[in-house]
Amino acid sequence: MSKFPSDKPVLVTCGLPYANGKAHVGHLRTYIPADIFVRALKKQGQEVTFVCGSDTHGTPIVVNAEQLNITPKELVRKYHKHFDDTFKDMNVNFDAFGTTDDPENYNRTTDIVNKLIENGYTYPKTIEIAYCPECDRSLPDRYVEGTCPYCGETARGDECDQGCEKHLEPGELKEPKCTICGGAAEYRKQEHYFFKLSEFKDFLLEHLEHMEGTSNARNYAIGWVKKELIDWCITRNLEWGVKFPGHDDLVVYVWVDAPIGYIAFTEEWAKENNEDWEKFWKGDGRIIHFIGGDITYHHCVFWPAMLKGAGYSQPWGVVASGMVKIENKKFSKSRGYVVWVGEDYLDHGFHPDLLRYYLTSYTSHTKELNFSWKVFQEKINTELVAVFGNFLYRTLLFTHKNFGEIPEGEIDREVLDKITDTITKVNKPMGEYEFKKAVDSAMALASYGNVYFQSNEPWKLIKKDKAACGKVVANCAQIAKALILLFEPVLPQKMEDAWKQIGMSSDVHAATYSDATVLVNSGTTLPKPTILFEKIEDDKTEEMETISNKRVAEAIAKESGTKEKEGAVKKMEEEIEIETITTEEITFDDFSKLDIRIGTIVTAEPVKKSNKLMRLEVDIGEDSPRQLVAGIKETHDPEQIIGRQVVVLANLKPAKLCGVESRGMVLAGDTEGAVLLMPEEEVAPGTRVR
Repeated sequence: MSKFPSDKPVLVTCGLPYANGKAHVGHLRTYIPADIFVRALKKQGQEVTFVCGSDTHGTPIVVNAEQLNITPKELVRKYHKHFDDTFKDMNVNFDAFGTTDDPENYNRTTDIVNKLIENGYTYPKTIEIAYCPECDRSLPDRYVEGTCPYCGETARGDECDQGCEKHLEPGELKEPKCTICGGAAEYRKQEHYFFKLSEFKDFLLEHLEHMEGTSNARNYAIGWVKKELIDWCITRNLEWGVKFPGHDDLVVYVWVDAPIGYIAFTEEWAKENNEDWEKFWKGDGRIIHFIGGDITYHHCVFWPAMLKGAGYSQPWGVVASGMVKIENKKFSKSRGYVVWVGEDYLDHGFHPDLLRYYLTSYTSHTKELNFSWKVFQEKINTELVAVFGNFLYRTLLFTHKNFGEIPEGEIDREVLDKITDTITKVNKPMGEYEFKKAVDSAMALASYGNVYFQSNEPWKLIKKDKAACGKVVANCAQIAKALILLFEPVLPQKMEDAWKQIGMSSDVHAATYSDATVLVNSGTTLPKPTILFEKIEDDKTEEMETISNKRVAEAIAKESGTKEKEGAVKKMEEEIEIETITTEEITFDDFSKLDIRIGTIVTAEPVKKSNKLMRLEVDIGEDSPRQLVAGIKETHDPEQIIGRQVVVLANLKPAKLCGVESRGMVLAGDTEGAVLLMPEEEVAPGTRVR
């Protein structure tokens, strides 16, 4: 990897799953890549510790517990066990998996808050808190919803989740409503405590400038810090949570004690293993956070400022994933666009390693990931089954039948060089958190192995020159050994089986990449191999799509409030089909009507009210640049596309997108995200495409 291995210990954490519901595929977008990264570090001999835990405090848990007529602690215990079991089932192996309700987290949170108080970074302030006269209670965070004061969209108490995504302080919502009874809320004055986030602007700009990880996390945070930093209210009116020092009627805000859980879980690991947690949190160890893109602000702005204020070490890197779609629809549990890890995947007999492969190899980690049963089937069948699995099985079956052991034979220099080169090609993108590139490079070695086996025709050689055939087979076994080690981080359980099938008695998880070029031992007895990856049949995919369609139909019917639910469900099931692209032939005259030009991007900036749109000014050979709006915010950084040449449809009728006028269209390919079209070589802005 580019920055690994290191002589400094590495601590990897994952954003904490909220102990308030079941695990779904969206959760795994964070945890599986982090687990793969940790395993890959270990493959290089890097000292690395992997910790996580359940986020157990905050308003939603209290609300859900009240609705179920149980205590928050009972609710937390149930879902903590669920996530712990799910991660183990998916081969995500944490060194420690605690909860923010553990004594260690209470103690560490109290200590850090006291340090912030002692260092002068907190202050009391009388503010307006939403209050429901009907329920006779204060309404913190998710007990209240209303209108965002910044963009006008419907928002919850602590965040504009439907609009500009801005963090909201208590009292900022307009037209507040109680989410419990639905009645109008009112604001009442009360004293709360604030963290002086505004004092950390200069520190944060310098910290973010050098912070490693993914550019989407770094650039997003820098953008917010440069605008304005508002002090955070860090107390809430709840009984469930960590008490604010000296105030039994207040608890700390969940975004205070939740990230402190990273430290507490490290302490728990240290106690169990006679280690020192301070080498990470008060030393020079490298702390790397894997998170979902929606919590970037908390991890890149609020969290490092809080650590700095309390005298702790800063995160070395933050790795933010792209969001998840389900069958090309925006992820939504309420609308049925969700895939549950248990009932929709594991309970249907799908192997955990297949999902690990799909989530890693589908697209770049920072881009939007679409979960589709058909695409899942295609990737497993055409890559794991037809390429990697095919090479392993044909090699081992042929060897078992004709030799019964790994035969003697010199390993070609070309083969060893190919393995060494592949290790480099896997390590570099892995260290840059480009997991798809790493997996693609490993799969390329499997393709090479298939070509090597096929071109040397061992089934013919065995009849006329068994020694020559043995040499070919030994080389294939060497390639197989390398592949198993390269794929172990992604497919740990399957590669454990494969390791045994090539006659290895050691622990594949402890073996390193350097072992890939250690020559296979001739004379090693080989068991009869079994097929590692089974083809997913069409009827299974159709079954899973039917389940998904039914869930969506039921959710839509429920949302519409129809009384004839069964009829509506049936109708919806008939109407929900996989989208297909149809094309209609046009004449040359039709094409001639299109004014397509080459343009140069002059400026680029995100559209504040949109998750996808970016405002561009493009020079297309006119007196002034043309303003365009393009759906590339999730896949492109503004700074990196300025100066790039693109293809523009200039005579498209103007339209307003999120209030911004777009006078034309930037053309892009739609594969795993927007791929901007560009000329083969730079040309003058305004050059026509004919």
